Amino acid sequence: MSSHLLLGQILHFEDTPMAAPPEAAAHHDPRGALLIENGTIAAIGSAKDLRDAHPQATITDYGDALISPGFVDAHMHYPQTRIIASWGKRLIDWLNTYTFPEEIKFGDPAYASAVAALTLDLALQNGTTTLASYCTIHPQSVEALFTEAARRDMRIVAGKTCMDRNAPTGLQDTPQSAHDDSLALIERWHGKGRAQYAITPRFSPTSTREQLEALGALWSANPTCLMQTHLSEQTDEIAWVRDLFPEARDYLDTYEAAGLLGARGIYGHAIHLEPREIDRLTETGAAIAHCPTSNTFIGSGLFDLAGLSARGIPVGLATDTGGGSSFSMLRTMAATYEIAQLRGTALHPAQLLWLATAGGARALHLQDRIGTLAPGYEADLTILDLASTPAIAQRTDRAESIWEALFPTLMMGDDRAIRDVWVAGRRVSRAAAAP
Repeated sequence: MSSHLLLGQILHFEDTPMAAPPEAAAHHDPRGALLIENGTIAAIGSAKDLRDAHPQATITDYGDALISPGFVDAHMHYPQTRIIASWGKRLIDWLNTYTFPEEIKFGDPAYASAVAALTLDLALQNGTTTLASYCTIHPQSVEALFTEAARRDMRIVAGKTCMDRNAPTGLQDTPQSAHDDSLALIERWHGKGRAQYAITPRFSPTSTREQLEALGALWSANPTCLMQTHLSEQTDEIAWVRDLFPEARDYLDTYEAAGLLGARGIYGHAIHLEPREIDRLTETGAAIAHCPTSNTFIGSGLFDLAGLSARGIPVGLATDTGGGSSFSMLRTMAATYEIAQLRGTALHPAQLLWLATAGGARALHLQDRIGTLAPGYEADLTILDLASTPAIAQRTDRAESIWEALFPTLMMGDDRAIRDVWVAGRRVSRAAAAP
């Protein structure tokens, strides 16, 4: 059996830094090692001890670089890769002006495959080894993403986006076709290799009650699937939902009434929540995907990370590409910090890194497989250069703790800070993705 020993700084969490004191929740070894065997982490410890115990292992020495779990992007839209950073719209205008015209193109399997490959390569360039993505209404868009992820052996969560109103005719399905197409994709992909299926109504304004109920029935019949949708992103969106569902107690109730609220649900954004909605998310164990660069880029509002985390609601970080303005989870962590500051909380570097790794894994119900450096976990790893630019290096040189050394990279780092990426125990190329 071949084994590979990675040497470098090791930082792993023994508790949740959102609940426990952040520095007490983490263990740092400035000269640590991680042993990979058969695609999983076999051991973690000091470099000396593991070198002595495994003299035949192939060694990669990263020096002062930090060995981290691969980043987990809990909410993005791969069909929006080519419209990222489009100018000047709020949510509903964004959909009509940029998103829907682009998504129509995904009826072409070749186009879908090309964008899927590009998206996954950009994710890996930025240290993201697992992502949860919306596709389009076209089953071939889902096939393309799962196929490209399987080629890279990446963990992937994805699903066919379902819409039967308030969208162009070419992007609408029906309650029955949404159910049947999704079921066929579940049977083909869910639990196969490293793929997980997420039942995916885009959001309540683009689904009738009948379609939401059909997807709720599908989820009930396939309870190991995830369910992903959007919730309370912008105030004008919430007003639209109120007009479309006058009988609903609130936005979340449009999902709850259709059987689309549960522990394996991931709700994107969730900025403007009512007290009842917070109570129900807490009671059901549902997760939220926090999308900070998107929230600022399209002017949605300031997510209450501290308040919702204090209630015990699982939160993962997400790029929300292409409403989000960056493929980088480092930039996402920086924006998370900035939004929390505006709400009066200075997040600790341990909390930021945990949210982008173990927190995302928890939100996607993959916390027993990825997001943590521990024996038995899949060896999805990101190696961080903590001195990747002159500006970062001069600050790191003055650091008196791992947290002072790490924080500048979380605030100012980009793809240059990604020294290496490992997926399922295999080192992958960081060559630039094709345009």
